[in-house]
Amino acid sequence: MDYPLFLVPYIGGGWLIGANAILHVVIAHCAIGGGLLIVVTEALALRRNDQLWLDFARRQSGVLVLLSSVLGALTGVGIWFTIGLVHSAATALLIHNFVWGWAIEWVFFAVEMSAALLYVATWDRLSRRTHLAVGWLYVVAAYLSLVVINGILSFMLTPGRWLETRGFWEGFFNPTYWPSLVLRTGIACMLAGVFGWLGASRLAADSERRRLVRYLSAWSVAGAVLFLAGTAMWLIALPGDVQDMIVGADGLLRNTAVAGLGAAALFGTLVVICGYLVPRAFGRVVAICILLLATTVLGSYERVREGARKPFVIHGYMYSNGVLVAEVERLNREGILSKARWAGAGLRSHPTAKGEQVFRAQCQSCHTLDGYLAIRRLVAGQDAEGIGAFLEALRGGRPGMPPIVGSPQEVQELAAYLAAVGSTIGGGR
Repeated sequence: MDYPLFLVPYIGGGWLIGANAILHVVIAHCAIGGGLLIVVTEALALRRNDQLWLDFARRQSGVLVLLSSVLGALTGVGIWFTIGLVHSAATALLIHNFVWGWAIEWVFFAVEMSAALLYVATWDRLSRRTHLAVGWLYVVAAYLSLVVINGILSFMLTPGRWLETRGFWEGFFNPTYWPSLVLRTGIACMLAGVFGWLGASRLAADSERRRLVRYLSAWSVAGAVLFLAGTAMWLIALPGDVQDMIVGADGLLRNTAVAGLGAAALFGTLVVICGYLVPRAFGRVVAICILLLATTVLGSYERVREGARKPFVIHGYMYSNGVLVAEVERLNREGILSKARWAGAGLRSHPTAKGEQVFRAQCQSCHTLDGYLAIRRLVAGQDAEGIGAFLEALRGGRPGMPPIVGSPQEVQELAAYLAAVGSTIGGGR
């Protein structure tokens, strides 16, 4: 069964998903690491009879629950909404293959939210031991949610033996599962320290605050070390062609990877300086800078992970335009429009309408006409014959791009449409 694409003008579907997803993963990792930080801090405060740390944990727990249960939940629903519209075929495959994994994750999320609300609402109402138990229930459920989601996300880049067996466990425990889990655990700890710093920046400047800041800095430094170790493991576990895209001299994602690692190094440096060496420099501005750097680290990783799949949405199985690797030969004989019968819906009749249908089915999952990866700029001033020859040369694909698929007649019609697009100015026909 083939699904129509939800076409997003100017920014493209990928950016629609990415803008929502990066916000969600920042909140989700912060909820995991921040929850662990709060519960550990409460336990230490009770052991040491430290009222400052106990008040800090209480205040931070309210902020964390509001953040995760409102904005985190909304963006989580937004992910399902956007991926279901933009790439229905890949979403359907993930649901069918990992349906019980998703179900288990939803149970963990329900337990996580219930425990979080109970934890915040029962300060001074439950015994200390029971209140801590509720906190640990939240932490365990939140982390197990990550354990499940990590298997599905890492599967999309490295499906491993699933390509042969189609088995649940082969896809779940894929080659990058454990490196990704280490990496994401490190990011959660980094964001835990950042989350704590933002709260500590509101405290009066005194020796007690400095002790708390040093403690929070240890979380961020440990997280950064764990993140870098996980990143190294993750790179080693990647297939050779994917590694070249990230660390190769001409890799498409090299600059993004360098920016992410640079942000991680700067993050660690700033935490050490303001947390240990010059604690007087700590303040709200520094805390915000640390937050921006941590977000850059996570955003860069997510961008690299997503981009490294190209030209696939599921590596080695499904291209980013929904074409399966196994059906390329058939579509070259029968035409891509035999698969994407929806592509003509809503189009008015014009001389290159069939070519526009082919463009919709094959290209517009990644390219827009005048916005992101604009086609009009790429084909401006070229004639149909030259574009046709170029398209035929792309039947074998190119780095980061699926192969051109379709009958020879469809390729000619696509070339005619692109030539018409490239001859117009200002977006007209």
